[in-house]
Amino acid sequence: MKTITIGIMPQARIRARMLAIAKGEYKPKAGEPKIWFTSMRSVAEVLSDDNRALLKVIRETRPGSMAELAQCTGRQPGNLSRTLKKMADYGLVEMHPGDGGRKLRPVVKAEEFRILAA
Repeated sequence: MKTITIGIMPQARIRARMLAIAKGEYKPKAGEPKIWFTSMRSVAEVLSDDNRALLKVIRETRPGSMAELAQCTGRQPGNLSRTLKKMADYGLVEMHPGDGGRKLRPVVKAEEFRILAA
């Protein structure tokens, strides 16, 4: 079972950390977050109860396409697409080519989340 570590810290500190890494002034240690949010509120929006339930459905059913996932969840494809895009932007979900490369297939990257607030 894979766990993703999520960090929370102000945007200015995230930016300063990323610049220090890019300049070689700081090397992240093992176990440090790779995904950063600027507030607990933004974490709560992305990992809401509904979105965590959606991740569970994806893990359990392994849908072959977004249409198949929409059918399994009863959610509108447009709404589902926006939600999964946001999760993919944060690295929580990956969108893989489905059958024939024309459809996208969502794949969850972790089953558990560890949140560290700086």
